[in-house]
Amino acid sequence: MKEVTLKQIAENLGISVTTVSKALKNYTDVSKKTKALVKEEAKKLNYKPNVFAVNLRTKESKTVGLIIPEVVHHFFSSVINGIIEEAERKGYLVIILQSNESYELEKKQVDLLISKRVDGIMISLANDTVDTSHLLEVKEHDIPLVMFDKISKLVQCSKIIINDRQAAYNATKVLIDSGCKKIAHFRGALLPQNSIDRFLGYKKALEDHGLQYDSSMVYMCERVDYEDGRKAAEKLLADKKEVDGIFAITDMAALGAMTVLKEHGIKVPNDISVMGFSNWFLSQAITPALSTIDQPGYEMGRKAFKLLRKEMKAKKAGVVLPPQTKVLDTQVIIRESTK
Repeated sequence: MKEVTLKQIAENLGISVTTVSKALKNYTDVSKKTKALVKEEAKKLNYKPNVFAVNLRTKESKTVGLIIPEVVHHFFSSVINGIIEEAERKGYLVIILQSNESYELEKKQVDLLISKRVDGIMISLANDTVDTSHLLEVKEHDIPLVMFDKISKLVQCSKIIINDRQAAYNATKVLIDSGCKKIAHFRGALLPQNSIDRFLGYKKALEDHGLQYDSSMVYMCERVDYEDGRKAAEKLLADKKEVDGIFAITDMAALGAMTVLKEHGIKVPNDISVMGFSNWFLSQAITPALSTIDQPGYEMGRKAFKLLRKEMKAKKAGVVLPPQTKVLDTQVIIRESTK
C-alpha cells in the first residue's frame, strides 16, 4: 500500500500542505472547521505521520534503550513496568534488551542502541562487567545515560540506587536480634557493587553486635537464583556448619536454601532462620513466608526514566546537568522465616 502524505490530504481538500500540517497539530491559527475536515480526511485515508521525517526535524527519536541482566526476575520486571508506564505517558518507545549477565552481550547491545540513535539509555550492569569503556562511549556520543541497581562508580552519570549496605545491615540485624549467633551469607558475584555492598553490610552488622566474622560462612552465588541457593545450602550442610541463620542476597537464593533445608528435615525458623532480599511476590506465597528486604523496583524504574528525560530535555536545550545519584528507601519485611 502506498504511503499517504500530507500533500495528498491537501490536494483532496484543496488547501495547502502547511494548513494540513498545522491542523493535525492543533495550531490555534487554523479554524475548528478546517481542523475537523483535515482530521476526517486523514482518518479516511489512514494517514500515519512519517516518524523518520519528524525525527530528523526535531532531532529526537522518541526512543530510549533499556538494558537489564534478566527480564524474568521479579525485581527487574517491576523496574520495566515503572519505566514503560512513565515512558508511554511522555510518548517514548522503550527498546528492552537482556544482557543475560554477559559483559560481551551488554557491550554489543550498547553499540546497537548507539547506532539506533536512541535519545537516552538506562542500564543495570551484568555481573561480569568490569571494563566500562562501552559506557564511556555512550557519554562520548552525548547520549544521556542513567544507571540503576547494579552500577559502576567509575562511570560519571546519574544513578538510581538503594543503600544496599544499610539494607543488608538491617536484614542481618533482624536475624541477630531474633537470637541468631552463627549467620551464613549467600552472597552474589564479586564484581557488582550491590553484591559487594550487601556483603559489607552483613559483615558490619556482625562486627557491631560482637559476632565474629567467619569467611567460611560466606557462600558464593554467581547468578543469585534458586539453583544457586540450593547449591549453597547443600554445601553449607555438607560442611557441617553450625548455623542458626542465613542471609541470602536475593529471595530466589533464599527460596532455594529453604527447599534444601526442608528436604533435610531442618525446620525454618525453629532450627535456622532465613532472610531474603527484594520482596519477590513468591516470598509471601511459600510456607513459611519469607522475611526479606522490600526493594522498590517499580519506583526505581519510574525515577530512572524521569531522571533520563530530564537530562534529555536539558541536552535539547543545550544545558549540561551535573550527574545526580538518587537513593531510594528500603524496609525490612518480617514474616515467618525468622523468629
